[in-house]
Amino acid sequence: MLYYLSTDTWGCLSSPLRKKVEIMENVFKRSSEETHNVFKWENLGDVKEGRGDLGEDMPVLVYRLMQFTMLDILTKQYGSDKANDLFRDAGFLAGKEFAQAVLDLNVNLDNFVANLQQALEDYRIGILRMEAFDSETGNLTLTVGQDLDCSGLPITNETVCNYDEGFIAGILNAYTGKNYEVREVDCWANGDRVCRFDGIVI
Repeated sequence: MLYYLSTDTWGCLSSPLRKKVEIMENVFKRSSEETHNVFKWENLGDVKEGRGDLGEDMPVLVYRLMQFTMLDILTKQYGSDKANDLFRDAGFLAGKEFAQAVLDLNVNLDNFVANLQQALEDYRIGILRMEAFDSETGNLTLTVGQDLDCSGLPITNETVCNYDEGFIAGILNAYTGKNYEVREVDCWANGDRVCRFDGIVI
């Protein structure tokens, strides 16, 4: 139940109490306008301040624990094809937001690739190498070594980096304004030692 304060009542409140009321009003306003389920880059928070002594980093094991258990549940609920599509969609959103927040999108291709390589290493995502780029079509092939998602996984003769496919497509979309279909063709899980991705403009 909501209670409303009259102008006379508001005028009688002390400054600290007014502040508390204003804070509560903002909380209710936010809850009606947005939720935790709607992603915004700024909602990632101030990790450095919040984590204190534990710091901003965590083991890759913890990241994979979250990712693979989520994939397991989605697969049981929707089947593997739909689960993989959802992971690509999530990766696309992450890649686009990452590019817009972290990268300079107004530089030439060589500088963009160099900046992306550095950012992926700084954030411990992987080691990027551009293998091929067709300037006429925009199609490309790139590799990611020591990939966050799969390096060190058991060999199961499959490609598993669906989230990365979306992540790369999102980055490319943010930079070029074009839609890319990105598919992994080599993966640690199918016996390679780098992840190789083909990106085709669609």
